[in-house]
Amino acid sequence: MLATVVRAFGGPDVLQPEEVPDPIPGAGDVLVRIHAIGVNPYDTYMRSGAYAIRPDLPYIPGADAAGIIELVGHDVSGVAIGDRVYICGTAAHRAYGAYASLVVCRPAQIHPLANRLSFAQGAAIGIPYVTAWRAVFDRAQAQPGETMLVHGASGAVGLAAVQIGHAAGLTVIGTAGTDEGAALVRAQGAAHVFNHREPGYLDRIGSITNSGPDVVIEMLANQNLDADLSVLAPRGRVVVVGSRGRVEIDPRKTMAKEAAVLGTAFWNLGADDLARIYAALGQAFEEGKLTPVIADELPLADASRAHERVMAPGAHGKIVLLP
Repeated sequence: MLATVVRAFGGPDVLQPEEVPDPIPGAGDVLVRIHAIGVNPYDTYMRSGAYAIRPDLPYIPGADAAGIIELVGHDVSGVAIGDRVYICGTAAHRAYGAYASLVVCRPAQIHPLANRLSFAQGAAIGIPYVTAWRAVFDRAQAQPGETMLVHGASGAVGLAAVQIGHAAGLTVIGTAGTDEGAALVRAQGAAHVFNHREPGYLDRIGSITNSGPDVVIEMLANQNLDADLSVLAPRGRVVVVGSRGRVEIDPRKTMAKEAAVLGTAFWNLGADDLARIYAALGQAFEEGKLTPVIADELPLADASRAHERVMAPGAHGKIVLLP
């Protein structure tokens, strides 16, 4: 089968397409024929060797994908050959193993793909939508009627958060770095969208709310956290989803507003939390409340280009690889 293999940590050029032996599922495994693979920013951190999860070399990157079940182990129930599914994680590891034509998964890593969604959209679900759901509901405890700012809303997690917040009855404010990104965020349900590259945009956010957003979902905390605390409403909550470095803040801003700064990471979620979130997401996808947005589809052999694209500014949805 075709796979992308990393044999040395480094830049995007270490991602090499190779023909490798087909994986062999065990009695409790499921074999999935992959039709689309989601590219996440953490894939690039892991590839560099600087991530908290450091695989033994060589390894196959990626956790998110979608396809059709090809084989089912003897001890597996609830799924069948021919089912359309999306996956998050593989039998090799919950964080990697999916940049391939065939993938072996544990049953808990496999989820039904709504008929209304394409395989590319299925590959965009796993980590982005679970992360966004966790941030909005479990960490921020957002309530209908509250105002939520998604700071960096045009990427995969940001768009998922916008859709989730809008569906839940929140007034969503989004930011993006381009006109195209802003239009996309607005189309996903944001009531207001601002260009975060324009001077004074935070002042404009404050002017359209009574006392600032109740919740901020933050994609780049190393640049924005102190500003988030400035614009946040009293007793507001900032959830840090992404950061690429250190940041200096004024702690008095948390004191004056009794604000909370909360972090979230997909890898902290246990089996029960994941099952609960996937069930809620599955219902929302079936009902048409949530729809992943695809920015671009590239051949699996172009994984290095996808890694460059996913880290570039001006995101407009999910980048997907096609085996």
